[in-house]
Amino acid sequence: MAVTTLKRKLKRKRQAQTTRVIKIKQLSAKPVIKNVDIEELKKNF
Repeated sequence: MAVTTLKRKLKRKRQAQTTRVIKIKQLSAKPVIKNVDIEELKKNF
């Protein structure tokens, strides 16, 4: 029996894997914490 590789299906599967990984990375990424001057904010209010 010969084994054939389904290239289109494999390409679609890999594309789905990479998009899933990218989504997970975006969800788990933390925003950059900037130094915030609390006293300056209090003055504005």
